[in-house]
Amino acid sequence: MSWPERVRSAIKKLEFIHRALKDRFTDRDEAVDLLGLATVCRENLLIVGPPGTAKTDLISRYAAMLDMQSFQYLLSRFTEPSELFGPIDFGAFQKGTYRIRTEGMLPEADLVFLDEVFQGSSAILNSLLAILNERVFHNGATRQRVPAVTVVGATNTIPDDPSLHAFGDRFVLRLRLDRVEDGHVPDLIEKGWALETERIREATGEATDREEGYIKADDVRHLHGRLPEVKLADIRPEYSRLVCQIRAEGVEFSDRRALKGLKLVAGAALLRGADTPSVQDFWPLRHIWVHPEEAGGIRNVIDPCLAGAGVSLGRTARPAADITGDLEILRGHESTLVSEAAIGAHLVSLNRLRRELIIDRGGNRELLQPVEEAIQRAMEKLEVSHV
Repeated sequence: MSWPERVRSAIKKLEFIHRALKDRFTDRDEAVDLLGLATVCRENLLIVGPPGTAKTDLISRYAAMLDMQSFQYLLSRFTEPSELFGPIDFGAFQKGTYRIRTEGMLPEADLVFLDEVFQGSSAILNSLLAILNERVFHNGATRQRVPAVTVVGATNTIPDDPSLHAFGDRFVLRLRLDRVEDGHVPDLIEKGWALETERIREATGEATDREEGYIKADDVRHLHGRLPEVKLADIRPEYSRLVCQIRAEGVEFSDRRALKGLKLVAGAALLRGADTPSVQDFWPLRHIWVHPEEAGGIRNVIDPCLAGAGVSLGRTARPAADITGDLEILRGHESTLVSEAAIGAHLVSLNRLRRELIIDRGGNRELLQPVEEAIQRAMEKLEVSHV
């Protein structure tokens, strides 16, 4: 089976977004891949690590590039439920009905990021539990549907409190995110300063080169709806064997996580445009540990399988067709370039393609020329906007 055009187009746009984010953030490739997988599979992601590792900036830019309504908040033990879910509707209350006004708040967001997620009060965590598990917010007597494609939580450490186990277990995907290694600090400084420059321009109201809106939330949800069409029969025996091996490593791998893991494998296959998974799609299993110390045991099982399937974590040159596809996506946005901000974002993306062609393909003229022509058209538009 070949996926229909809407599915193929959405996958290409997500790949484009992922490459853009990986190019702008140092050592955050795993985080970008997991954000994409969590979004398509409609699962939740927990990021464990110290503050100052670009979590908020990465997620906010990801949400903007997906043209999604996002909600972000830093929790503390003093956070009130109304700060997340909205204030009481006093008009309805005076008429005898208890209802929360959720406009612009968490229950109406497409992508949610909660920093220090375990710090919320019991009232907050109980409401979040239904959102994480069922995508439902209990608004008075009404079960309000929550559109969130994913909820991303962040924490410095995972608490040992047994009362938080059920809440934490709803974050199926886990990632340990540490500070950038010393060898990559020069790259961090270069890219980090470019991002900081954007924030300064935004604060002063000047033009910014932030990239936005390459794919609609409805198209992402459409991808999620196609997951049942992924053919899992052939890989189930191997998957079952790996689950048993992981448990043999002493990893807390519940039945729930075993089933969720199969869904993530289907999502990994879909994201690479396949309708039948193979061993290379087992990579999400590396990220469904419960306790950080279990990550090593899982990788002892999964990594040899991935290596045997020829999965490489290094940089490889992309096929020419993929680069051409990125250029077509950008060409499709040329008619929307009316502001300096939009033109700047467009130029950032084109220059990224140009750099990739020079580094990975030796400046191939056949591929490079249409990119340079598109850059020239954007520059002409920028000159006109200054007149």
